[in-house]
Formats: sequence, structure tokens, C-alpha cells
Amino acid sequence: MKHQLIIFDFDGTLADTMPVFLRLFDEAADKYHFKRLDHEQRHLLRGLDARQIMALHKIPLWKVPMIASFMRSRMADRLDEIRLFPGVDDMLRVLSQRGVRLALVSSNSLSNVVATLGPDNEALFSHFECGASLFGKLPKVRKVLAAAGVAPEHTLMVGDEIRDAKVAAEAGADFGAVAWGYNLIETLMAERPARVFHEIGELALGG
Repeated sequence: MKHQLIIFDFDGTLADTMPVFLRLFDEAADKYHFKRLDHEQRHLLRGLDARQIMALHKIPLWKVPMIASFMRSRMADRLDEIRLFPGVDDMLRVLSQRGVRLALVSSNSLSNVVATLGPDNEALFSHFECGASLFGKLPKVRKVLAAAGVAPEHTLMVGDEIRDAKVAAEAGADFGAVAWGYNLIETLMAERPARVFHEIGELALGG
């Protein structure tokens, strides 16, 4: 088995947080005075990376930590609206039974992540690194790799965004692109992922 460790992203990869995220984005726009989303252009937005979104909405970098903190806090108030994607429970259990080690790195808060996963799924993960800044996943991925004692070439990072692909490349890990998340799969293909997953069940077949 090539991949001994799988590091999952959370939002848009394991959990369907997009509907809540879109509403909170507009709340944050009103609070921190940047441009609201044009929901009619949502498909086009899914082809952009985080820096392009920031430029489009005129969000200065210095505001990003405040915005992220606000959105994590507001998401905690709406956890009853967030669900794991169908099939995630079974997929995680199968991977764990096959001996694949599971970790999670997210910009979301640990409390939001574990509340959504539930205790049975939480127990399947050996490492959590949450609360990453928008462009701060790489140090957390490296921390997971060091703690797990698994070489990057035996690690698969699974995510739904361009920034996940770039972090995987910087860390020396393979990237697995999912087709059901934020960025369009056609956009993620440009990052040359090692694996492409069109359905959640496919993740259980390949570590």
C-alpha cells in the first residue's frame, strides 16, 4: 500500500459546509466592509483560488484573520445545519480497518470539526491540526507528518481546493482531488493531482 497516512481537509471534503459558508461570507462582508458574493457567478467563483477571491472582493490580507475567526465562531452557532457528506462514515471506517492512518488539517476550529464528525469518527483519527490560517496549512501538515512518523511520499492529502493541492506539493505529499467540494474538479486537475475522486466511496478503495 503506497499511502500509509491520509490527511483530510474538512470543509468541502468531509463536511458539506458550503451552504452555511456562503451565508456567513455575506455576514462577514457586511461586518468587515468588503464585497458580498455574487451568487449568480458562483460557478465562476469555483474556478478561483483564495487569493483571487480576496482580490475580487477587495479583502485586504490584514483583515483575513479577523474574518476567519468571525466565521468559525458563527459556524459554531450553526452546527445543526452542517452534515458530513453521505458515505463519509463508511469510508473512514473502511480506511481505518485497512490499516491506513487518518489525520485532519483544517482552517475550521477543532470544536466545530469534532462536533460534526461525532465521537465514532473522531476516534478513527490519530492527529488533528485545526484553526489553520488561510495560508497557514503547511506548518500544520508538517507537524502531522512529524508526529505520525510517516514520510511525505507515503502520504496522501485529500482536499477540495487549489490551496490544498499547493500545500501537498510543498510538503512533498501526493494530492487527492475530490470532485464534490469548493473548487471545480476541472480547476483542480490543473494542479496535477496524484488521485482524483469523483465519489466518496472511491476513497475507501485507494490509500
